[in-house]
Amino acid sequence: MKGKTELNDILSYSILKLGDSLNFTVLTLVELAVAIMVTIFLLYLVKKGIYRSKRLDIGKKYSLNNLIRYIIIVIAFGWIMEDLGFDLKIILAGSAALLVGVGLGLQNLFGDFVSGIILLVDSSVKVNDVIDVNGLVCEVREINLRTTLVLTRDDKFMLLPNTQLTKNELINWTHSISSARFEVSVGVDYSSDIDKVMAVMKEVCVQQQGVLLAPEPFVRFNDFGDSSLLFTVYFWCENVFRVEKIKSQLRHDLFNRFRQEGIAIPFPQRVVHIQKTEKEL
Repeated sequence: MKGKTELNDILSYSILKLGDSLNFTVLTLVELAVAIMVTIFLLYLVKKGIYRSKRLDIGKKYSLNNLIRYIIIVIAFGWIMEDLGFDLKIILAGSAALLVGVGLGLQNLFGDFVSGIILLVDSSVKVNDVIDVNGLVCEVREINLRTTLVLTRDDKFMLLPNTQLTKNELINWTHSISSARFEVSVGVDYSSDIDKVMAVMKEVCVQQQGVLLAPEPFVRFNDFGDSSLLFTVYFWCENVFRVEKIKSQLRHDLFNRFRQEGIAIPFPQRVVHIQKTEKEL
């Protein structure tokens, strides 16, 4: 009985007291530590359970885990504040006017937060997606509440405000499938054998490393140019983010193969008319 009384005295020992409502005791410290440990353990279980699922791809797993994590943290924060003696209803009611004033001054910031929640919920943009935002092609690495971390093709990390991904036009190259179609164009001399040109372009493209064989690459005779016949080879590739390297190598191989086959790539030609004046005549 005496030991129990001593334990109660220790737990009720006041460490910090502010007014009549806030009394920070040893018991409060213990409850705070337990709440933090429970929150961390719960976050671990949720993450482990989500990433173990085989039905979701990595992008959806990341979005779902982040969304649940934010919800758990908010609930845990409210629980801790209540445990410390703060009345959340009074705090929210008293700060409502302040929040409205701050919100008017920080509309862009709150817009980024809302956009972050939208991205996590609807999964229109996910981690590892390759996107094109206003001409900037990049790979999504992290989606946070305010910003999204992306990696550009020149290997630079950038933080994009989430509103740029929800308000602007955006191309998601890997939204539904992991591959996308690309093209490489070339012009050849008017004296060239059209069938031979198309066969060579397709053969070189099929042999190119990184080009998918299904769907099968194909060649189109696109147009009669000013000084050349215009052809384009179309192909599919899974490495969307590094496709420019594949296209560069394909152009390299096409150029060498055209030389071997005697297919000329003409220089642009211009006809200049010089009108003589009366003095020159």
